[in-house]
Amino acid sequence: MKKTAQLLLLFPFILMAACTPDEEPQTPEYPKISISNVTTFERDENHDFRFKVSTSAAFDEDILVDYKTESETAGEGEDFVASTGTLTIPAGDREGFIEVEIIADSLKEADESFKVILSNPVRATITQAEGIGTIRNDDTFILIPVDGYITPENYTGYDRVWEDEFEGTSLNEANWNRETGGHGWGNQESQYYTDRTENAYVSNGRLTIEAREESFSGNAYTSARLTTQGKKFFTHGRVDIRAILPEGQGIWSALWMLGTNISTIGWPACGEIDIMELLGHEPHKTHGTAHWGPQGNSWSYNKGTGMALSSGKFSDEYHVFSIIWEPNSIKWLVDDNEFFSLSNSDVNGNYPFDNDFFFIFNIAVGGQWPGYPDATTVFPQHMHVDYIRMFQKK
Repeated sequence: MKKTAQLLLLFPFILMAACTPDEEPQTPEYPKISISNVTTFERDENHDFRFKVSTSAAFDEDILVDYKTESETAGEGEDFVASTGTLTIPAGDREGFIEVEIIADSLKEADESFKVILSNPVRATITQAEGIGTIRNDDTFILIPVDGYITPENYTGYDRVWEDEFEGTSLNEANWNRETGGHGWGNQESQYYTDRTENAYVSNGRLTIEAREESFSGNAYTSARLTTQGKKFFTHGRVDIRAILPEGQGIWSALWMLGTNISTIGWPACGEIDIMELLGHEPHKTHGTAHWGPQGNSWSYNKGTGMALSSGKFSDEYHVFSIIWEPNSIKWLVDDNEFFSLSNSDVNGNYPFDNDFFFIFNIAVGGQWPGYPDATTVFPQHMHVDYIRMFQKK
């Protein structure tokens, strides 16, 4: 009996020793969740915006999060249907979708926006709580000309080895990267290149790059810079790009190419082929240029010239910007009219243009060249690309 009493007296202390802090159950590390932005045209009939809610990792239990819509410039009941609820991302999944109905109308009004706000997460923590829905008003959207020059789909003696006709409703990520950054790009430029659909989107059979006047990550403007680096690259052939170009002081649009070996030997040693550059204060004139030079230079040798329209501007209608790129030579054309050529004999030092190159499309805003926007510059500015086609000799 004495030993039994001693054990009973010691029992609470044994329990306390068994529940030391080191052995307490650990709270699991929950995934982080964020919501995307959405930009889509209003359309002629009601339709849904789909906001994607993504998790940083899959979890072995359902993740729940509350949501609600909130007006900004778009009105509840007028432009979108107010929505609240709880989204469930099933165990093992990485994403879910919140759908908000957009109300169609025929009013002439500006683009409008609203928010979808996340709150009260269960088994998750929120890193991006607000998704912005931008309703692009197609009742007043700038009329894009369909007229202009067009080139054939095939050429005698050539195979069409690649093209992007920009069909569908989204950028083909098998072809294109969205580069981001706002560090001036070596020219003290003013734009921030984003990966948002507001700045580069596909609709009605064309790609649109849009430069906007808006504060973003410390920059006064946003735009887009798309590349095919690591995805589509070629040596020699004919390139046709059909496009309508932007205009305005401080606007600099370009359709161009860089050598794929830029990551190993740098610029300008990799070579640069500017199929088309337009300075917005000269909307009737484009430039074709080649750049080259020793590895590590902060400057380049270059040769090129401009091509001016006899009337009108490159923003009025489509034109086709082409190069015929052969071993040891390149010819530049606008609407099948050659205006410049370069050969191996024109290049001092190493000739880099017989290697693989990838494509870049962008609109820059401001910079030492061509200068900065002023009171005459209208925003947003657009570059519309109907197609890019790559042909190589049989």
